[in-house]
Amino acid sequence: MTHTGWSVFSFDGIGTRWEISTPEELPDGVRASLLGVVEDYDRSYSRFRDDSLLAALAREAGTVTLPAGAGELEQLFKKLYRLSNGAMTPLIGGSLERLGYGPGYALRPLGHPMPAPRWEDVLDWNGTKISASAPVVLDIGAAGKGQLVDLAAAVLRSAGITEFLVDASGDMLHSGAEPLGVALEHPYDPSQAIGVVKLRCRALCASAANRRAWGDGLHHVLDGATGRPIETVVATWTMAATAMEADALATALFMVDPTVLEGEFDFSWLKVYSDGHAAYSAGFEGTLFS
Repeated sequence: MTHTGWSVFSFDGIGTRWEISTPEELPDGVRASLLGVVEDYDRSYSRFRDDSLLAALAREAGTVTLPAGAGELEQLFKKLYRLSNGAMTPLIGGSLERLGYGPGYALRPLGHPMPAPRWEDVLDWNGTKISASAPVVLDIGAAGKGQLVDLAAAVLRSAGITEFLVDASGDMLHSGAEPLGVALEHPYDPSQAIGVVKLRCRALCASAANRRAWGDGLHHVLDGATGRPIETVVATWTMAATAMEADALATALFMVDPTVLEGEFDFSWLKVYSDGHAAYSAGFEGTLFS
């Protein structure tokens, strides 16, 4: 999804498809910088590769030093962990693997759902330093892809590029004078849209239970307190100043009442429930098809 006539740089990274659209073709040096930022992020945070920094904590208790920017993730996750009473947590990785969503993509449950360990029991995260008192499988995916979208945008801005769309398979950040119309994918039929939103100089992120589903009732949005997939919500969309915040809030909406989140974040939202009805904030008014 891009402005007509713009150049698109496409590549795969962190297990998803990226499209970076700009009025002019990106220079080779900027392309190389973008690929490097994505690879560095994957090598730091991925739970799907053995050589990542976080993978070391899955093997044994200890401390690792993460890149600059880890402190922003820490603060965001801590706030949402508190607001969700532990339902949204970076410690959800082991619960996902228990249900079959692990490095081997077995996609077969290994046993009954397992709650995530409590943050206060096993994890000490201060800025770039993260320590675990026992082996833990950390998963920062609820905000990580969004943060990487922001980092890609920073590469573009540092190269003097002010008009762009960074799109990581639906998690996107727009910059430019002309707004972009973005279709909101129907949660049960990817070929249909339930509405259109105008995006200008903001991030738009979505979370949908159908996007990574692999069995009856099995999908990637889990309640950390129970380890079970959330059944009451099927899709969410959020718009915020940064993609990291929009990404995290799209997941948080599965677990936290929107008014609670609005008390601490400046964002707009749309939430579709499993019974078919939708709720939304002012920022999404007039965008839904009847």
